[in-house]
Amino acid sequence: MPLRIHFTGDDLARTRVTPAPWPLWELSIAVRELQARDNPVRLGAWRRQVLPGLPPQVRGLFQVMPQRGVIPDILSPPVGGNVNVLLDQVRSTPAGELRRQFEALPAAQASAATRLLLSDRKAPVRLAGLLGEVYERALLPYWTDITRIADADRAARSKDLLHGGVERLLSGLFPPRIRWRPPVLEIDMMSGTDADVHLHGRGLLLAPSPFLVTASIIDVDAAPQPVLAYPAHHDPARLLGATAVNGGRTSLVKLLGRTRAAVLHTIAERPGCTTTELASTAGISPASASEHAGVLRGAGLITARRHRNTMLHVISPIGMALLNA
Repeated sequence: MPLRIHFTGDDLARTRVTPAPWPLWELSIAVRELQARDNPVRLGAWRRQVLPGLPPQVRGLFQVMPQRGVIPDILSPPVGGNVNVLLDQVRSTPAGELRRQFEALPAAQASAATRLLLSDRKAPVRLAGLLGEVYERALLPYWTDITRIADADRAARSKDLLHGGVERLLSGLFPPRIRWRPPVLEIDMMSGTDADVHLHGRGLLLAPSPFLVTASIIDVDAAPQPVLAYPAHHDPARLLGATAVNGGRTSLVKLLGRTRAAVLHTIAERPGCTTTELASTAGISPASASEHAGVLRGAGLITARRHRNTMLHVISPIGMALLNA
Protein backbone atom coordinates (compact mmCIF):
# COMPACT_ATOMS: atom_id res chain seq x y z
CA MET A 1 0.00 0.00 0.00
CA PRO A 2 1.24 3.55 -0.70
CA LEU A 3 1.72 6.66 1.37
CA ARG A 4 -1.33 8.86 0.86
CA ILE A 5 -1.11 12.65 1.06
CA HIS A 6 -4.50 14.33 1.46
CA PHE A 7 -5.01 17.80 -0.04
CA THR A 8 -7.56 20.51 0.64
CA GLY A 9 -8.16 23.54 -1.56
CA ASP A 10 -5.73 25.54 0.61
CA ASP A 11 -3.10 22.82 0.22
CA LEU A 12 -3.36 22.92 -3.56
CA ALA A 13 -3.02 26.70 -3.52
CA ARG A 14 0.16 26.53 -1.40
CA THR A 15 1.90 23.67 -3.23
CA ARG A 16 5.10 24.80 -4.95
CA VAL A 17 8.45 23.64 -6.33
CA THR A 18 11.81 24.41 -4.72
CA PRO A 19 13.77 27.19 -6.47
CA ALA A 20 17.13 25.38 -6.25
CA PRO A 21 18.73 22.17 -4.91
CA TRP A 22 19.51 22.04 -1.18
CA PRO A 23 23.16 21.08 -0.50
CA LEU A 24 22.77 18.94 2.64
CA TRP A 25 19.49 17.40 1.51
CA GLU A 26 21.13 16.30 -1.76
CA LEU A 27 24.22 15.21 0.18
CA SER A 28 22.19 12.87 2.39
CA ILE A 29 20.57 11.31 -0.71
CA ALA A 30 23.99 11.05 -2.41
CA VAL A 31 25.45 9.21 0.60
CA ARG A 32 22.67 6.63 0.22
CA GLU A 33 23.17 6.28 -3.53
CA LEU A 34 26.93 5.83 -3.21
CA GLN A 35 26.20 2.60 -1.33
CA ALA A 36 23.77 1.27 -3.94
CA ARG A 37 24.57 -0.90 -6.93
CA ASP A 38 21.36 -0.35 -8.87
CA ASN A 39 20.62 2.31 -11.51
CA PRO A 40 24.06 1.91 -13.14
CA VAL A 41 23.13 3.90 -16.24
CA ARG A 42 22.13 7.06 -14.44
CA LEU A 43 24.56 6.97 -11.50
CA GLY A 44 27.16 4.30 -12.34
CA ALA A 45 29.75 6.65 -13.86
CA TRP A 46 29.38 9.06 -10.93
CA ARG A 47 29.92 6.25 -8.40
CA ARG A 48 32.99 4.97 -10.25
CA GLN A 49 34.50 8.45 -10.21
CA VAL A 50 33.68 9.27 -6.57
CA LEU A 51 34.13 6.09 -4.51
CA PRO A 52 37.88 5.46 -5.10
CA GLY A 53 38.74 8.96 -3.86
CA LEU A 54 36.85 8.80 -0.56
CA PRO A 55 38.95 8.34 2.59
CA PRO A 56 38.47 5.03 4.47
CA GLN A 57 36.80 6.67 7.46
CA VAL A 58 33.84 7.65 5.26
CA ARG A 59 32.79 3.97 5.32
CA GLY A 60 31.76 4.58 8.92
CA LEU A 61 29.44 7.32 7.71
CA PHE A 62 27.77 4.76 5.44
CA GLN A 63 26.90 2.66 8.49
CA VAL A 64 25.33 5.65 10.18
CA MET A 65 23.50 6.76 7.00
CA PRO A 66 22.65 3.45 5.23
CA GLN A 67 20.89 3.24 1.90
CA ARG A 68 17.57 2.12 3.40
CA GLY A 69 17.88 3.94 6.71
CA VAL A 70 16.43 7.08 8.25
CA ILE A 71 18.50 10.26 8.07
CA PRO A 72 18.41 12.54 11.15
CA ASP A 73 16.91 15.96 10.52
CA ILE A 74 20.13 17.71 11.42
CA LEU A 75 21.97 16.03 8.52
CA SER A 76 19.38 16.72 5.82
CA PRO A 77 17.76 20.11 6.44
CA PRO A 78 15.45 21.14 3.58
CA VAL A 79 17.06 24.57 3.28
CA GLY A 80 19.36 26.24 0.81
CA GLY A 81 22.45 28.29 1.45
CA ASN A 82 26.20 28.00 1.56
CA VAL A 83 27.28 24.45 2.35
CA ASN A 84 30.05 25.63 4.68
CA VAL A 85 27.51 27.56 6.75
CA LEU A 86 25.25 24.50 6.90
CA LEU A 87 28.15 22.27 7.96
CA ASP A 88 29.09 24.82 10.61
CA GLN A 89 25.60 24.38 12.04
CA VAL A 90 26.23 20.63 12.29
CA ARG A 91 29.65 21.31 13.81
CA SER A 92 28.19 23.60 16.47
CA THR A 93 25.36 21.21 17.44
CA PRO A 94 25.58 20.23 21.12
CA ALA A 95 26.81 16.63 21.43
CA GLY A 96 23.76 15.80 23.55
CA GLU A 97 21.35 16.93 20.81
CA LEU A 98 23.27 14.92 18.20
CA ARG A 99 23.12 11.86 20.44
CA ARG A 100 19.38 12.33 20.99
CA GLN A 101 18.67 12.39 17.26
CA PHE A 102 20.77 9.32 16.54
CA GLU A 103 19.43 7.33 19.48
CA ALA A 104 15.93 7.78 18.02
CA LEU A 105 16.99 5.90 14.87
CA PRO A 106 16.48 2.16 14.24
CA ALA A 107 18.68 -0.01 16.47
CA ALA A 108 21.40 -0.85 13.92
CA GLN A 109 21.93 2.79 12.98
CA ALA A 110 21.85 3.95 16.59
CA SER A 111 24.45 1.32 17.49
CA ALA A 112 26.72 2.36 14.61
CA ALA A 113 26.37 6.02 15.56
CA THR A 114 27.29 5.30 19.17
CA ARG A 115 30.28 3.21 18.12
CA LEU A 116 31.63 5.44 15.37
CA LEU A 117 30.54 8.99 16.06
CA LEU A 118 29.15 9.61 19.50
CA SER A 119 31.96 8.41 21.73
CA ASP A 120 33.15 11.92 22.72
CA ARG A 121 32.14 15.57 22.78
CA LYS A 122 33.90 16.20 19.48
CA ALA A 123 31.41 13.99 17.60
CA PRO A 124 29.66 16.94 15.86
CA VAL A 125 33.02 18.22 14.60
CA ARG A 126 34.03 14.79 13.27
CA LEU A 127 30.62 14.23 11.67
CA ALA A 128 30.71 17.61 9.92
CA GLY A 129 34.22 16.80 8.70
CA LEU A 130 33.10 13.51 7.15
CA LEU A 131 30.12 15.16 5.49
CA GLY A 132 32.41 17.85 4.14
CA GLU A 133 34.75 15.21 2.65
CA VAL A 134 31.85 13.54 0.81
CA TYR A 135 30.49 16.89 -0.38
CA GLU A 136 33.88 17.93 -1.77
CA ARG A 137 34.20 14.73 -3.82
CA ALA A 138 30.63 13.65 -4.58
CA LEU A 139 28.71 16.90 -5.08
CA LEU A 140 30.93 19.92 -5.60
CA PRO A 141 32.53 18.77 -8.90
CA TYR A 142 29.05 17.94 -10.23
CA TRP A 143 27.09 20.87 -8.81
CA THR A 144 26.66 22.57 -12.18
CA ASP A 145 25.08 19.41 -13.62
CA ILE A 146 22.99 18.91 -10.48
CA THR A 147 21.64 22.44 -10.81
CA ARG A 148 20.97 22.11 -14.54
CA ILE A 149 19.07 18.85 -14.07
CA ALA A 150 16.95 20.37 -11.29
CA ASP A 151 16.34 23.51 -13.38
CA ALA A 152 15.19 21.39 -16.34
CA ASP A 153 12.73 19.57 -14.11
CA ARG A 154 11.38 22.84 -12.69
CA ALA A 155 10.88 24.11 -16.23
CA ALA A 156 8.84 20.98 -17.01
CA ARG A 157 6.77 21.50 -13.85
CA SER A 158 6.14 25.14 -14.77
CA LYS A 159 4.90 24.05 -18.19
CA ASP A 160 2.60 21.47 -16.59
CA LEU A 161 1.22 24.09 -14.21
CA LEU A 162 0.71 26.60 -17.03
CA HIS A 163 -1.12 24.22 -19.33
CA GLY A 164 -2.94 21.95 -16.90
CA GLY A 165 -2.91 23.51 -13.45
CA VAL A 166 -1.94 21.79 -10.20
CA GLU A 167 -3.72 18.60 -11.30
CA ARG A 168 -1.36 18.15 -14.25
CA LEU A 169 1.61 19.15 -12.11
CA LEU A 170 0.90 16.44 -9.54
CA SER A 171 -0.05 13.83 -12.15
CA GLY A 172 3.28 14.18 -13.94
CA LEU A 173 5.73 14.04 -11.04
CA PHE A 174 6.83 10.41 -11.39
CA PRO A 175 4.20 8.06 -12.84
CA PRO A 176 3.40 5.30 -12.15
CA ARG A 177 4.98 5.45 -8.67
CA ILE A 178 3.37 8.79 -7.82
CA ARG A 179 -0.34 8.97 -8.70
CA TRP A 180 -2.77 11.86 -8.37
CA ARG A 181 -6.22 10.60 -7.42
CA PRO A 182 -8.02 13.77 -6.31
CA PRO A 183 -7.83 14.84 -3.58
CA VAL A 184 -5.09 12.32 -2.66
CA LEU A 185 -1.51 11.95 -3.92
CA GLU A 186 -0.44 8.29 -3.67
CA ILE A 187 3.28 7.55 -3.42
CA ASP A 188 4.96 4.14 -3.54
CA MET A 189 7.79 4.53 -1.00
CA MET A 190 10.91 2.35 -1.04
CA SER A 191 10.24 1.55 2.63
CA GLY A 192 6.80 0.15 1.79
CA THR A 193 5.16 2.74 4.03
CA ASP A 194 1.37 2.51 4.31
CA ALA A 195 0.13 5.71 5.95
CA ASP A 196 -2.02 8.80 5.55
CA VAL A 197 -0.65 12.35 5.75
CA HIS A 198 -2.95 15.36 6.06
CA LEU A 199 -1.39 18.69 5.09
CA HIS A 200 -3.87 20.85 7.05
CA GLY A 201 -3.57 23.81 4.71
CA ARG A 202 0.24 23.91 4.65
CA GLY A 203 0.56 22.67 1.08
CA LEU A 204 3.44 20.53 -0.19
CA LEU A 205 6.94 21.58 -1.25
CA LEU A 206 8.17 19.58 -4.26
CA ALA A 207 11.93 19.01 -4.55
CA PRO A 208 13.28 17.40 -7.75
CA SER A 209 16.46 15.45 -6.96
CA PRO A 210 19.02 14.34 -9.59
CA PHE A 211 20.15 11.52 -7.28
CA LEU A 212 16.76 9.86 -6.88
CA VAL A 213 15.92 7.36 -9.62
CA THR A 214 13.14 4.96 -8.63
CA ALA A 215 11.94 6.16 -5.22
CA SER A 216 10.80 9.28 -3.40
CA ILE A 217 11.58 10.71 0.04
CA ILE A 218 9.20 12.73 2.19
CA ASP A 219 9.74 14.81 5.31
CA VAL A 220 6.30 15.36 6.82
CA ASP A 221 7.71 17.37 9.75
CA ALA A 222 9.62 19.94 7.72
CA ALA A 223 8.74 23.58 8.38
CA PRO A 224 6.92 25.54 7.16
CA GLN A 225 5.49 22.71 5.02
CA PRO A 226 6.14 19.01 4.29
CA VAL A 227 8.70 18.28 1.56
CA LEU A 228 8.51 15.59 -1.13
CA ALA A 229 11.73 14.78 -2.97
CA TYR A 230 11.13 12.91 -6.22
CA PRO A 231 13.32 11.81 -9.17
CA ALA A 232 14.10 14.76 -11.41
CA HIS A 233 13.42 14.33 -15.11
CA HIS A 234 16.80 13.62 -16.63
CA ASP A 235 18.44 14.97 -19.75
CA PRO A 236 20.43 11.93 -20.99
CA ALA A 237 23.13 14.28 -22.30
CA ARG A 238 23.75 15.53 -18.76
CA LEU A 239 24.16 12.38 -16.70
CA LEU A 240 26.41 12.88 -13.69
CA GLY A 241 29.90 11.84 -14.73
CA ALA A 242 28.78 11.52 -18.36
CA THR A 243 32.20 12.42 -19.76
CA ALA A 244 33.59 9.10 -18.54
CA VAL A 245 30.98 7.07 -20.42
CA ASN A 246 30.78 8.99 -23.70
CA GLY A 247 32.90 6.39 -25.47
CA GLY A 248 30.52 3.59 -24.49
CA ARG A 249 27.54 5.66 -25.58
CA THR A 250 29.13 6.31 -28.97
CA SER A 251 29.61 2.55 -29.48
CA LEU A 252 25.98 1.93 -28.57
CA VAL A 253 24.84 4.55 -31.08
CA LYS A 254 26.83 2.77 -33.80
CA LEU A 255 25.17 -0.53 -32.88
CA LEU A 256 21.54 0.58 -32.46
CA GLY A 257 21.36 3.95 -34.17
CA ARG A 258 21.12 7.30 -32.39
CA THR A 259 17.37 7.35 -31.76
CA ARG A 260 17.05 3.74 -30.65
CA ALA A 261 20.07 4.12 -28.35
CA ALA A 262 18.43 7.21 -26.83
CA VAL A 263 15.21 5.24 -26.30
CA LEU A 264 17.09 2.43 -24.54
CA HIS A 265 18.94 4.91 -22.32
CA THR A 266 15.68 6.68 -21.47
CA ILE A 267 13.98 3.45 -20.41
CA ALA A 268 17.01 2.54 -18.27
CA GLU A 269 16.96 5.97 -16.62
CA ARG A 270 13.18 6.04 -16.10
CA PRO A 271 12.07 2.47 -15.35
CA GLY A 272 8.32 2.08 -15.72
CA CYS A 273 7.96 5.05 -18.08
CA THR A 274 4.96 5.17 -20.38
CA THR A 275 5.23 5.47 -24.15
CA THR A 276 4.17 9.12 -23.91
CA GLU A 277 6.87 9.85 -21.29
CA LEU A 278 9.39 7.95 -23.38
CA ALA A 279 8.56 10.06 -26.42
CA SER A 280 8.74 13.33 -24.47
CA THR A 281 12.07 12.51 -22.80
CA ALA A 282 13.70 11.17 -25.97
CA GLY A 283 12.38 14.04 -28.07
CA ILE A 284 10.49 11.90 -30.60
CA SER A 285 6.86 11.33 -31.54
CA PRO A 286 4.74 8.81 -29.61
CA ALA A 287 4.41 6.70 -32.75
CA SER A 288 8.20 6.60 -33.16
CA ALA A 289 8.66 5.81 -29.46
CA SER A 290 6.20 2.92 -29.74
CA GLU A 291 7.96 1.57 -32.84
CA HIS A 292 11.46 1.72 -31.31
CA ALA A 293 10.23 0.22 -28.03
CA GLY A 294 8.68 -2.64 -30.00
CA VAL A 295 11.98 -3.39 -31.73
CA LEU A 296 13.89 -3.28 -28.44
CA ARG A 297 11.26 -5.50 -26.82
CA GLY A 298 11.50 -7.98 -29.69
CA ALA A 299 15.27 -8.11 -29.21
CA GLY A 300 14.84 -8.84 -25.49
CA LEU A 301 16.46 -5.56 -24.42
CA ILE A 302 13.36 -4.26 -22.64
CA THR A 303 10.12 -5.64 -21.26
CA ALA A 304 6.69 -4.03 -21.10
CA ARG A 305 3.48 -4.50 -19.17
CA ARG A 306 0.10 -2.92 -19.58
CA HIS A 307 -1.28 -0.66 -16.86
CA ARG A 308 -4.83 0.41 -17.65
CA ASN A 309 -4.54 2.09 -21.06
CA THR A 310 -0.76 2.56 -21.08
CA MET A 311 2.33 0.43 -21.61
CA LEU A 312 5.08 0.66 -18.96
CA HIS A 313 8.59 -0.01 -20.24
CA VAL A 314 11.44 -1.50 -18.17
CA ILE A 315 14.95 -2.42 -19.27
CA SER A 316 15.79 -6.14 -19.17
CA PRO A 317 18.96 -7.70 -17.72
CA ILE A 318 20.22 -8.20 -21.29
CA GLY A 319 19.59 -4.54 -22.11
CA MET A 320 21.37 -3.42 -18.93
CA ALA A 321 24.32 -5.68 -19.74
CA LEU A 322 24.51 -4.08 -23.20
CA LEU A 323 24.55 -0.59 -21.72
CA ASN A 324 27.30 -1.55 -19.29
CA ALA A 325 29.44 -3.37 -21.84
